[in-house]
Amino acid sequence: MKTIKPIFLPGTDRQFTILSSQVALEGKRILIIGGNTSELANEFIARGASQVIIVVEDNDSLLQTRLLIGNNKSISAKMMEFTNTDFNDEDFDLVYAQASISNSERNKILKEVKRILKPKGILCVGENVVFTEELPKFVNDIFQSSGIIPLLKDNFPKYFTERKFDVLYQHDLSSTLKDFYKMSASLLQDNIDTLTDNEKSYYKKLIKKMSHESNAFLNLGGDNYFGFMMLILQKAV
Repeated sequence: MKTIKPIFLPGTDRQFTILSSQVALEGKRILIIGGNTSELANEFIARGASQVIIVVEDNDSLLQTRLLIGNNKSISAKMMEFTNTDFNDEDFDLVYAQASISNSERNKILKEVKRILKPKGILCVGENVVFTEELPKFVNDIFQSSGIIPLLKDNFPKYFTERKFDVLYQHDLSSTLKDFYKMSASLLQDNIDTLTDNEKSYYKKLIKKMSHESNAFLNLGGDNYFGFMMLILQKAV
């Protein structure tokens, strides 16, 4: 497998690497849902995708994403509600979501994904999952602060098959969370003093949240209660 740059998301670079080993990306028109994904977009183009569009839900994320993708004409970023995009029916060959749809809008987002996916189009999704319904307060606090509504690991594939997706591949990426949180803690420690005032303002909430989550996962035993799963799904016809 080709090596890629670190991806600063739960699932790290592993979700993309596995997808690219399972699905041919050449010539694909691809939608990425969620911010902090400019490096992913570059990797899709490097592997032959014809076009990548990133959708984000707020203006700060849009400006940051556009800054990072630069002048690459094959990649663009747009601000839209994930539940109500401006795209045409059956517009994309592949939709990619990494830690970006695990919220109260998940059902509506998936309905929109089905609308814009071509027949037999691919959805690659990675989400936090929990191992039990009974969670300690510090774990619930992590999810509540991030607006995450995780699915039970045992029910994760079933949730998507009930919504007319066929499971082509699944993989437990829980082991990547420790790497992700270690990377988070290291990046925050190494770079906080180098940020400009504007960058500190933009990243203030993220820095606070990631500091809390990293401590909770690495030092309080969060790995006993939640992990990360990916699925490669095909739109059923």
